[in-house]
Parts: sequence; structure tokens; C-alpha cells
Amino acid sequence: MSSETRPHAVPPLLSRLAGVAVVSAALVAAAGGAAVAAPAAAPAPTKGPCAYAPTPDEPAARPVPLPPDPRRTPDRGTVRVTLRTSQGPIGLTLDREQAPCTVESFLHLARHKFYDRTPCHRLTAYPTLKVLQCGDPSGTGEGGPGYRYRDELPTDLPPAPIDPTGIRRLYARGTLAMANAGPDTNGSQFFLVQSDSALRPNYTVFGAIDEAGLATLDRIAAGGIAATPEDPAPVDGAPALPVEICRATRGHGIPVPTGDQG
Repeated sequence: MSSETRPHAVPPLLSRLAGVAVVSAALVAAAGGAAVAAPAAAPAPTKGPCAYAPTPDEPAARPVPLPPDPRRTPDRGTVRVTLRTSQGPIGLTLDREQAPCTVESFLHLARHKFYDRTPCHRLTAYPTLKVLQCGDPSGTGEGGPGYRYRDELPTDLPPAPIDPTGIRRLYARGTLAMANAGPDTNGSQFFLVQSDSALRPNYTVFGAIDEAGLATLDRIAAGGIAATPEDPAPVDGAPALPVEICRATRGHGIPVPTGDQG
């Protein structure tokens, strides 16, 4: 089987590294003995259908409140968003029907300028995975918004032609999807598919990239991946052409208005 057709194992598209909380119980002297302080209650998730859950062990890379979570989360229609990047514009069409909670969260983060002045920290050039990953203000690949929410996984993706096992699905060129660190760990990081890719259907698809955005992605991909002393020819790492989201705006360049309207 040639390297062009054999599915390659690639690192997962991480939203952030799963944090491991180590809680030390505080001991206090009381009546000649020692008592263990009760652990603090975990913050409650929002009460709507999206149930955005705070992640105190993984604090926000940039302060932002929890998204609104209306009982009737909008689940029809599309919303246009433009990422004004240092390498050119990337126009996105968000699909509420496909992933209503994801779209609600993405618009909320854009509205609160969470994505402004944020690097796109990862570019991949595997035969089966060609994406640009963005959405972490820290630029480390570990940062998120301080909350997580459930998956809205695609059920209609065709099998990836390059995967003879039939397990992986086609995330086609132009797809916009959420990165994650496992089931139901969506946060702020997302990836833009520059060329047809083969992935297990474990990543929420919530929109598409326009032609101008694909031209920007092609330019970034053509620049390659920054070499390191350990790897002079990497296929996964920081883009050689630095990419920063200067501003995320709703519509064709109109700033997202203040408030929590969808």
C-alpha cells in the first residue's frame, strides 16, 4: 500500500490539553484534632440546552463570560463571519442547523473579541490532514475560553476515499470544524480544512470557508511549516508565515455588535 493511500496516524486536533486537577485538602486545627476542609462545589453549567460548563481547572486564556444559553437556541439559517488575518481575509458561513450550540458559542466569543489578536498556532501537511488551527489566545495549543460544551457531531460525512478501513470520514476542503481534546470538550479552538482530509467523525462541523478564505489558506499552506532545531522539515507545527486573526467580525467586515443577540 502506497504512502498516498495508507491512512496516517496524526496527532489529535486538540482544543487544549486535558488538565489534571490535583486538589490538596487544607488541614485546620479544631478541638484538638484535624479536620479536612470540604472541596469547593464545581461551578454549575448554564441551564439551557447547550449546557456550557465552566472549567475552573482550565481557566480562560482570555477572560470571557459564559455564552447565553436560551431555551430555544437558534437552529435555522446561516451567519456570515469574516476573520481579518495578517495573511488576508477568511470568510466563514456558520450553519446554525448543523451545530446550533457551536455557532452560538463562536458568535459569543467573536462578540467579546476573544479571537482578536489571536495567532493561528498550528498548520499540518500530512497526506491525510491539511488544516490550519486557530482560536487559542495563548498560542500554545492549550488555551481555551474557560468553558466547554457538548459535541454536535456530523452524521452525513462520506467515507474518506483514502482510508480503506472505512473508519475515517471526508472533511472536505473548505470545511470549518471544532478542535477538541476528547468527547464533549469543545471550547474556542477550531480548524480550517485547506485540502481534503481523512478524520474520524469526532469533530463538530459548523460551517464553511469561502473562496477568498481558501485562497488565503492556500497562501499560508504554500509558505510551509516553521522549521525547528529538532525537525528541519516538519509536517506539523507553527506556520512559517505567521498568521494572526487581527479581528473577527460578523458579516463582511462589520464588527459584531455588543450584546448577546444571536
